[in-house]
Amino acid sequence: MGFKLTENSYGKSVVRLTKVTRRGAWHDLLEMSCDIQLQGDFESAYANGDNTNVVATDSIKNTVYILAKETQFESIEHFGVVLAQHFVNTYAQVSKAVIEIEAPVWQRIDIAGRAHEHAFTSAASEKRVCNATLARGGEIELEAGFSDLSVIKTTASGWANFVSDRYRTLKDTDDRIFATFVNARWKFIGIGHDYDGAYRFMRQAMLTTFAQHHSLGVQHTLMAMGEAALKESPGVKSITITMPNKHRVLFDLSRFGLENDNEIFVSTEEPYGLISGTVTRD
Repeated sequence: MGFKLTENSYGKSVVRLTKVTRRGAWHDLLEMSCDIQLQGDFESAYANGDNTNVVATDSIKNTVYILAKETQFESIEHFGVVLAQHFVNTYAQVSKAVIEIEAPVWQRIDIAGRAHEHAFTSAASEKRVCNATLARGGEIELEAGFSDLSVIKTTASGWANFVSDRYRTLKDTDDRIFATFVNARWKFIGIGHDYDGAYRFMRQAMLTTFAQHHSLGVQHTLMAMGEAALKESPGVKSITITMPNKHRVLFDLSRFGLENDNEIFVSTEEPYGLISGTVTRD
């Protein structure tokens, strides 16, 4: 019985980078964590211990910092494209490069209504993300978005008329707290877009919709948010949104002779509902 290697990939993960672009007193800050995976003609390294074609993962790490220095970029999407193109175009043995980048969101500190030139504050748990994939002979596939954007609203949300059988214990409600972390990824049509603009406008469209939409369920609001986001960016062909339903459960105050009129809740972490959907242009 023989054996053969049918798939292989390798690379460097969690390459952390901070880049400061100085324009006089005005500084721009980008921080990110990069994961690079390469596929290609590396079978001999697995089968024979022959590393002739292998680019050391330490060299991959160094490449991130060198290209960050030599390239002018203002978004993680742009840098992801730069990295993917570099590895495929530089090394003939690389057939495919997959770049995953995650970046915390830093916002300028506001002082008396003016954004500070070089001081920032963290936007809590939210991170921008992107994925740039390039196969030799193909076109860049670019996906971007954000993760862990925490949102909550205290009304205009309900959940009713769902399946009723022996397993159901939930009651219908037309007024509940809607809390979630929004995770969104969108696919661009080609490259060369205003990536920062797409992020800002699509994110704001989703937040506006979440706040204003009368939700009949997480699925209902997810669709509305996806439609609103796509309207803001014609260069995006589809968006996938995932939202965990972070439940707030009414606390039973009747045992203490008190009425709970949708005021006092217990915040639960798990288990939680997990809803996902992809909205695509016709």
